Amino acid sequence: MIKKLVAIVLVFATSALFGMSVGELNKASKEDLMQIKGIGEAKAEAIIKHRKKSPFKSFADVEEVKGVGPALAGNIKNDVHQKAPSSKTKKKETKKSKKKETAKSEKKEKK
Repeated sequence: MIKKLVAIVLVFATSALFGMSVGELNKASKEDLMQIKGIGEAKAEAIIKHRKKSPFKSFADVEEVKGVGPALAGNIKNDVHQKAPSSKTKKKETKKSKKKETAKSEKKEKK
């Protein structure tokens, strides 16, 4: 009996430390959902729309959302986040944004 109780407590403790609960999924903002690998703006909106009609009772329910399969449901359950952009990517983005800003200011000056 004690072994079963300890096992149950460990399972709940582990799930609380790692991953997202169904309750968190039902409350997550669009931005929170978009942090999960495989979820963009459209899927985040679809998840929110679906849960407004019928809150998720399990992670299997998430697969009812169009475009969400077992792999993505697993990412949601395990709260697998997108990889942060590397420093090289950030540098490239910064250079691109500076070029765009320069081009915009040059166009304004010509007018």
